[in-house]
Amino acid sequence: MNIRPIRRFLRAAGTGVCAVLLAAGTIAASPAVARGPQATGFVPASTVSAEELARLGPPVPFSEYVAAQQGHGSGGTPRHEAAALSADDADLKQECAKRPEADSPAGWVKNRFETCIHRHYDVVLRREDGTETIGRLQFEAWLIGFAYDGQRKVDYLASVEDIIVQTVNGEDAKTWSINQEFTYLGGPVTAPGTQRRNDLLGAWNSNPTWSLTYTSPDNGPLFDQGNQQIVNTTVTMSMNVKSPSAPSRGWQDTDAAHSDVRFDYAGPTAGKHKGTVFTAARVELVMKLSDPAVRESARHIADAQNNPERTFPSFAAKTIPGAKEPLHRLVDREEQKKNRAAAIKTCDDVWGDYTKSGLECDEYPFASTKEGANRRDSSGKAVNRYSARLIDGDDNGKGGNMIGEVYSVNRLLDGDPFYVKIVP
Repeated sequence: MNIRPIRRFLRAAGTGVCAVLLAAGTIAASPAVARGPQATGFVPASTVSAEELARLGPPVPFSEYVAAQQGHGSGGTPRHEAAALSADDADLKQECAKRPEADSPAGWVKNRFETCIHRHYDVVLRREDGTETIGRLQFEAWLIGFAYDGQRKVDYLASVEDIIVQTVNGEDAKTWSINQEFTYLGGPVTAPGTQRRNDLLGAWNSNPTWSLTYTSPDNGPLFDQGNQQIVNTTVTMSMNVKSPSAPSRGWQDTDAAHSDVRFDYAGPTAGKHKGTVFTAARVELVMKLSDPAVRESARHIADAQNNPERTFPSFAAKTIPGAKEPLHRLVDREEQKKNRAAAIKTCDDVWGDYTKSGLECDEYPFASTKEGANRRDSSGKAVNRYSARLIDGDDNGKGGNMIGEVYSVNRLLDGDPFYVKIVP
């Protein structure tokens, strides 16, 4: 798996990946909006009428706003361009910018080791008495996270970018501040020395990115004693915006972003002996029907998922999980043997003696899952939501290797969910 180092994003600090496309212009005074007492301080622009918004000055990138106030026309600090990317190694941030789900507190979890949250904010400022609308602020907030296979740590890059402002009646956007603050729940976890950054817009505009690292204590290999040192935590980012014009009425988003993280020292069960993952990632085993190495394994799974009633054991209304309903890894070898034995019994009952045929009994869901052939309900009755079929032995072995690779590459521990997807 290609875990891109954190320095690639540091060099892209200040990048305006998803710049808000608004017309720039000089600051112009507009009539104040006076409609009696309303909400005060910064409020979401979505709660303000279009007429009220139209009375504000034109939207201006913050650097141009500063330059105009200093009498330098529409110049100002040049905007940084995105760092050059290789053709075969797309930047996580660039990918994230194309994902609508990234604009949510949970964001886009690309895989077990990479996550990205990209929030667009648009707030309007009213004076403390609520009678005058005097400004508008738009910006992009980013949180990019990297977990590691081989280390009990997680890195985050947080930033505020593409700041755009509108002001009227003498309001000064240079006095506005944005606060990003991080907290975590669960542990033991060692937090970074600084979990909060509260700066004026100018500081964010000139230095938009900062980093945080969370680790969990490493007590060495204890997995042989049954201690996998599993630590679950949720890292949360909150946002806050304030202006001296309404000092006690700052806008805030207490759940601007959250990231679920697990540290472990599980030993060879998870591939590398220790590591960290984003647990919200969707893990998939993908097999191709066109892959000659696992063609029969893939066909078996496709039939089991799409036409389960035609598989053995056969009964009406039979369903088999894995496509929409996840499977869960099973580590207990004795339970795996029971799953395998139940599947082989079905193959024996249907096909008889096949020991010299070069064929093997393939089971789906896999023997290494809790949904395997020996699964029982709460009363101890066999569930039988599985399929057993004879397939080529080499094909069966290579399919098993693919399953093991998914387990180790994604650090799937006992009970961790995953899906199986069959493609042409």
